[in-house]
Amino acid sequence: MSAAQASPDGIGGKLAKLGRIFGMAEPSSDPAPPPEPAPREGGNGRLRREAERRKTLYEDIGSFLFAHDLDITPLNFGLALDYITGNDLAIEKAVRAILTEKGKLTNGVAEKIIAEQRAEELTPDALHTMLDKLESNLDELTGIADQSTSSAKDFGAALQKQAAELTRDAPGSDKISSIVSLTRSMIEKTREVEHRMREGQKQTRLLQKNLENARKAAEQDHLTGLPNRRAFEATLHDEATLARQNDEGLCVAFCDIDHFKNVNDSHGHDAGDRVLKFVAGLLAKISDDKCHVARHGGEEFVMLFRGASIAEAAKIVDDARADMAERNLVDRKTGERMNQVTFSGGVADVFAYPEPRDALKAADRALYLAKEHGRNRVYIAREGVEE
Repeated sequence: MSAAQASPDGIGGKLAKLGRIFGMAEPSSDPAPPPEPAPREGGNGRLRREAERRKTLYEDIGSFLFAHDLDITPLNFGLALDYITGNDLAIEKAVRAILTEKGKLTNGVAEKIIAEQRAEELTPDALHTMLDKLESNLDELTGIADQSTSSAKDFGAALQKQAAELTRDAPGSDKISSIVSLTRSMIEKTREVEHRMREGQKQTRLLQKNLENARKAAEQDHLTGLPNRRAFEATLHDEATLARQNDEGLCVAFCDIDHFKNVNDSHGHDAGDRVLKFVAGLLAKISDDKCHVARHGGEEFVMLFRGASIAEAAKIVDDARADMAERNLVDRKTGERMNQVTFSGGVADVFAYPEPRDALKAADRALYLAKEHGRNRVYIAREGVEE
């Protein structure tokens, strides 16, 4: 929706729908809405003002979403809330920068802002803090278990002592009531320990889930769902070790979408994002235990082939390139057919170089040589020579 299409009537209708979604009354079309009935709490002015404030905030958020044609999702709603209220300065600053530069947000841009903010939150310090909390929680659980064991031993010893004394004492003594009191005390301690154990286990599971989510977020590209550059570098190290142990070949390939800037300029960044996702899906189809595909950054992807010769790896990449070149992509928003979308590639033998990073650089040079020679082709890099 363009800014010109965001008419008051259109927004009003959509705001009414948004209001129903969030349990609000439909906003009136009159310029001066009738006063709301006084709250039950004796016409408390503070409650009335709070209700008006919330209603105005919902309307402001709805206007923001509709003016930028953003989908009504929890993420977009949260972004609008943070921007309008200033709750999150980083998001407010990022949104303001986009609006200053382009005048309008898109779903893709909003997604990037949110993802970048989340990535910033997953700092090494944050992960370190989470690990410390998990370790502390586990220590506490161990302490509770030790305490429970110790209490059980103490109870057993005390119970044996009371039983021995009971056999020596005459009937009618107060030993039975002592045993009952001791048993009740142990039951109360056991219940307390069980409660603390349940709470500790609950917190531990939550921390473990947060750590797993943090790990996935730190190693996954938010747009395509592929592993990111950080994850790929770790995989490269592991695969190189396995390949050496099993006496297997190891090849790396770089792929870069040709003239990707033209896609963004002609069809917009949302269409560019969809092209990135499409290429990622196409490359991911050939991924398996010995073939790893990741997004290296921007419009560039990287692939790793264990157990394949450089000729075999180059053929796999070239087959994917030919498949992509035959596709007829359409701009989903306008229905307009896009120009042919292709990619170029460069492939290198990892063990032909002193270090895996040297092979990455060689594959990168081969990729740009392929671009210089016309694009939509795959070149092989050899030691000191790129074909």
